[in-house]
Amino acid sequence: MSWLWAIVVGLILGLIAKAILPGKQEIPLWLTTVFGILGSILGNAVATWMGINETKGIDWGRHILQLIGAVAVVGVGDMLWSAIRGKGRQRT
Repeated sequence: MSWLWAIVVGLILGLIAKAILPGKQEIPLWLTTVFGILGSILGNAVATWMGINETKGIDWGRHILQLIGAVAVVGVGDMLWSAIRGKGRQRT
C-alpha cells in the first residue's frame, strides 16, 4: 500500500509543480509522477535534516518542503528531458 500511496502523492506533487513552473513542460505524465516521487523523497530528507519530519497534527513544514523538492526536480528534469529529446531530433 505504501508504493501506491507514493505514486499517488508523486503524481499530485508533480502536477502541482508543473502548474507552478512558468511555461510549458514537455515531460510525459509518467515522468511527472517519477519526478514528483523524487521531489517528495528530497523534501522528506530535508525535513528530517531540519528535524520537522514528524510533528503532532498535520506536517505542513514537511509538505511544503516536499512541494519545493518536486518543483526543483520537475524543473531540472524538464530541462534534461528537453535537452535529450532535442539532441535526438537534431540527429534525424
